[in-house]
Amino acid sequence: MNPAPFRSGLVLLAALTAGALALTDPPSRATGPGPSVARGIQVSGHAKVTVKGHGFGHGRGLSQYGARGAAEQGLNTRQILRFYYPHTTVGHKLRKIGVLITEDTDENTTVVNRSGLKVRQVHGTEKFTLPTKGRFGKAGQWRLSGGSGRSVRIRYRTKSWHTWKTMPSDAEFYAKKPIKLVLPGPDVAYRGVLQSRVPPPGTSTLGRVTINVLPLEGYIQGVVPREMPALWPKAALQAQAVAARTYAAFEARHSPNKMWGVCDTSSCQVYGGRSAETPMSNAAVADTRGRILLYRRAPAFTQFGSSDGGWTASLAGDPFLPAKKDPYEKRSGNPFHNWRFKIRVSKIEKAWPSLGRLRSISIDSRDGNGQWRGRVLELTLHGSAGDVAFGDPATPTRTVGIFTSTLGLRSTWFTITT
Repeated sequence: MNPAPFRSGLVLLAALTAGALALTDPPSRATGPGPSVARGIQVSGHAKVTVKGHGFGHGRGLSQYGARGAAEQGLNTRQILRFYYPHTTVGHKLRKIGVLITEDTDENTTVVNRSGLKVRQVHGTEKFTLPTKGRFGKAGQWRLSGGSGRSVRIRYRTKSWHTWKTMPSDAEFYAKKPIKLVLPGPDVAYRGVLQSRVPPPGTSTLGRVTINVLPLEGYIQGVVPREMPALWPKAALQAQAVAARTYAAFEARHSPNKMWGVCDTSSCQVYGGRSAETPMSNAAVADTRGRILLYRRAPAFTQFGSSDGGWTASLAGDPFLPAKKDPYEKRSGNPFHNWRFKIRVSKIEKAWPSLGRLRSISIDSRDGNGQWRGRVLELTLHGSAGDVAFGDPATPTRTVGIFTSTLGLRSTWFTITT
């Protein structure tokens, strides 16, 4: 998901959608050009331009600061969800889900040794209880790593690594209690099992990967405190739990492979495993156990983000993600409702060198909602050597989101002055 309050860098609070989605997502193209700005902002002779804007993220679906403000104004969970996701109905989903652990990139699945740790084939009959000691002494860590073909070597570490046994195909660690995975950063404990798998053909991920497979509720327990501060009002946390659970169900339903349905970053929604859980966020998950939002009897695409700036953004074809005025954000202590940056012209020229010298910037169309006629849909940089246009959803390198993310802007709802 989009940068959420937890991931925004605020020390006071405890992430890119949904879940979360990155600012590079194609925006909705709802209305025509804004005549007051289409003629262009002349920048020749200026060292900097000023960019003022609203919101943080794509603005679609639940605004996390809006949910906080709504809860503080007395709205309950159902009312918050009904506001941000109209035309949906309530359903239930209890299942398992696979999560790609993106930080584990060394093609090994390494865990901290503990009593009760076991290993087995993902598809097969072989399984072993791992001893606390091996031939070369006490085992501090266990590892699943690739052998010849699709085989997996089971290895343990004393002062160095030693091979204990080999399995003919993909394997997984499992135990009654959470298992601690060794990562480049701090180790993270995960519920469920940790698999070492070879990705299916056609995926962009190469080599062996680590996948956490666990019940959906356990997964949501690791998502909610990473997407929303656990000290926020109960109704806001519950709304976040339902949105995150629904988003996960939607992604799993539409996943191109059967090994995992979601990842653990803001490209999906941020997941921190058992290590991220708190009593308050777990209570919000338990209070909404299994609850999801349905559209036409299927999980809805419940995108969410940090701040919509006072207007939600629509997504064409999804009536449960409409553009509408949001009255709840402004009084929620939202630091992203209004923002301002000064950007050097030279930074823009360096980012797109084909411009030559930047002469002017024209905002060619907006979505028509809110101040300045809303979010930017099309924008052109005019330079001495040529123009660079943004706003083509079919070209990922030429969306307005690329412009905002390259320059570090917080949303596509902005205006530019010199």
